[in-house]
Amino acid sequence: MSQPCFHCHLPIPAGQDYPIRYRQQTEHACCAGCQAVAQTIIDSGLGDYYQHRTEDAGKAEPLPAELLQQIALYDSDKLQQSFVRHEDGEVREATLMLEGITCAACVWLNEQHVRQLPGVLSVDINYSSHRARVRWDNSQLQLSRILQAVAEIGYRAHPYDSARQETLQQQERKTALNRLWVAGLSMMQVMMYAVPIYMAPEGDIESQWLWILHWSSFVLTLPVVLYSAIPFYRSTLRDIHTRRVGMDTPVTIGILTAFFASLWALLNKVEHGVYFDSVSMFIFLLLGGRYLEGMARRKTGEATERLVKLIPAFAHQLDNWPHSRDCREVAAANLEPGAMLLVRPGETIPCDGHIVDGNSSVNEALLTGESTPLRKGCGDSVIAGSVNLASPLVLQVTQTGGNTRLAGIVRLLDQALAEKPQLAQLADRFAAWFVSLLLLAAAGTFIGWSLLDGPQHALWITVAVLVISCPCALSLATPAALTAATGHLAQIGVLTTRGHALETLARVSDVVFDKTGTLTLGRMRLLASEQPAHPDSSPALLLAAALEQGSEHPIARALLEAAGTQPLPAVGNLHNQPGQGVEGMIGGQRWRLGKPAFAAELAGLAAQATPPDLPATATVVALGNAAGIKAWFAIGDQLRDSVPALIGNLQQQGLRLHLLSGDAELAVATLAGQLGITHYHAGATPEDKLAYVRQLQQDGARVLMLGDGVNDAPVLARADVSLAMGGGTDVARASGDMVLMGDDIAQLPRAFALARRCLHIIRENLAWAALYNLVALPLAIAGHVTPWVASLGMALSSLLVVGNALRLVKRSK
Repeated sequence: MSQPCFHCHLPIPAGQDYPIRYRQQTEHACCAGCQAVAQTIIDSGLGDYYQHRTEDAGKAEPLPAELLQQIALYDSDKLQQSFVRHEDGEVREATLMLEGITCAACVWLNEQHVRQLPGVLSVDINYSSHRARVRWDNSQLQLSRILQAVAEIGYRAHPYDSARQETLQQQERKTALNRLWVAGLSMMQVMMYAVPIYMAPEGDIESQWLWILHWSSFVLTLPVVLYSAIPFYRSTLRDIHTRRVGMDTPVTIGILTAFFASLWALLNKVEHGVYFDSVSMFIFLLLGGRYLEGMARRKTGEATERLVKLIPAFAHQLDNWPHSRDCREVAAANLEPGAMLLVRPGETIPCDGHIVDGNSSVNEALLTGESTPLRKGCGDSVIAGSVNLASPLVLQVTQTGGNTRLAGIVRLLDQALAEKPQLAQLADRFAAWFVSLLLLAAAGTFIGWSLLDGPQHALWITVAVLVISCPCALSLATPAALTAATGHLAQIGVLTTRGHALETLARVSDVVFDKTGTLTLGRMRLLASEQPAHPDSSPALLLAAALEQGSEHPIARALLEAAGTQPLPAVGNLHNQPGQGVEGMIGGQRWRLGKPAFAAELAGLAAQATPPDLPATATVVALGNAAGIKAWFAIGDQLRDSVPALIGNLQQQGLRLHLLSGDAELAVATLAGQLGITHYHAGATPEDKLAYVRQLQQDGARVLMLGDGVNDAPVLARADVSLAMGGGTDVARASGDMVLMGDDIAQLPRAFALARRCLHIIRENLAWAALYNLVALPLAIAGHVTPWVASLGMALSSLLVVGNALRLVKRSK
């Protein structure tokens, strides 16, 4: 047999010589393509790839000129709009899909190779989805060079396309189903020959017919062993190349041992040593279990994958707005900021934008978790992926492609799912050495039973020991539950951005709230008003709003918003007294609006006491004229409607609650008293908040911090787990372990309940996996389990773990 290629391991054709210099030795390639790829990898200092890869690379071909031309097209800014996000300056971030990834070493190789390119800032590849996120400085490096670098080492990179990804996944599922179908058909046919042998009395079947049945079973089992069982062999070969034992190693050993032992018995006519029916049956059961397990795992992650597919492929662009509503259909990927779009009722909004014409209801449930349709009118913002429900809307595009809010959500989800929490890491480490112990136990079982009852009986007991164990249930216990819970939280508007968030949230003892923008709405409003005496002409609110026309002060905006669209009286001689208020002429009278002393001064009176009915936490301004104060207005930040019920719910759960705010002592103390929060700190600077949380942690508390502003970013990063308001600043959202996309703080108890339930299910899964192996292995070692029963037990064990995790998936109503 000819020498295999160093890169792809295919045979080297006779007379071909493509040398590769690797670690002081000369290796040989089968073609110029493999030689070029291998030498590129080695010259880049990444030769360790060949020590750690778990599958052979595909045959490489030199990059054709057509491919290089196609790659160069991706440098177009217009073409990049759908999958590239622009950051500060020339920094860009692209979402790519990689083809050819077969193992963890492939991920490592691509990350290291691309990272060495000058201008590349970061590259991260998600092994489960094969999605890559690359950040680079476009002034130093073009995207085409990144794509070419990936191609040079034998892989292909494309702009991420959910439809293409789905096609690849469908092909994988189809292949898995074909393998399962072949195994099932073979198993049924083999059992037709095996059942008469088992049922007939000894010697009832003539020898010639008996061996015809055995030979028929062998022929029908061959497709199962040579085709259906290939996934187990591939996994085991990867383990051998990396010099470790994996979860499929015992299965492969069991399959091949049982098959070749039966073949030996067939060739030597050992009547009671042929068990082809058991081989085909446990391969079918294992494949069936894994197929169902794969369906269940896709179910746990469907909530997050659904977000990727929300953007429609096409949009209706208006080219002559507002003169005409005639529109043409364009690809959503080609939209540019400033374009005008028509979104009909029932259609999905393809980009971020604001409404320039029309009124309608918009459903943002998949993005924020808010199931109630939101009223939207002229001037309101809309986000990509939401659904227009009632009437046509005309939008002006503000953000497209990777710059939309939806794209940001997907980036955060990818980041969270790429991180492994501590529980998952511990389970993986335990599963790795468990397999080694299993192989030692199997060897001991064979030796022991061989001494007691001969090698023939020992062989089948050993096969059962190899097959019945289920280390994969241990490794699936944590990620299956976390994926399901993360998807459920995304559906209710709580976005998990760090892998440890759920695990930590379930163990929280103290909850620390920021005040403004978290417990309150974060914008000034008219909370209450009082009129001791009615003004001579217009209502007091309209007089106050008229005096504040043109002002950008938060108090002015609150009064103008309260006045609504009512016509305001004319104001003359308007002037502002800094720090005091405003003064002007309305209807022949001089009016003042501002501090009570300033308003009373116009009548020559001393400052009057604030009416006791006004909220103590509000800022009070007075409206007065020459006759005295005519009205009082209480301006303040409004408490979110759901906060009182939320606080009561968290206190019932036994959590200690804290309130931190930079506001004045009276306002913070009053709000804390209203809500029943005993621990509060007013006038807090960012440093004070950080010190407060640090002290709680030093006292043994596990802290959840909720905030929304730039000043909350340090303490959000310091807390054990943090929740940033989705309407807050970008810095706060980046610092949070979780983001509340709809700003619906009432979802916090659900998040707590789901986190605790998730941790409970993880413990159930780990306990079941451990108990199953502790019970099943001794039974198999004792000889009480046949191989096909062992394979059924292994399949059911994994299915139970994933099925238990599915309890965390939100059910559609």
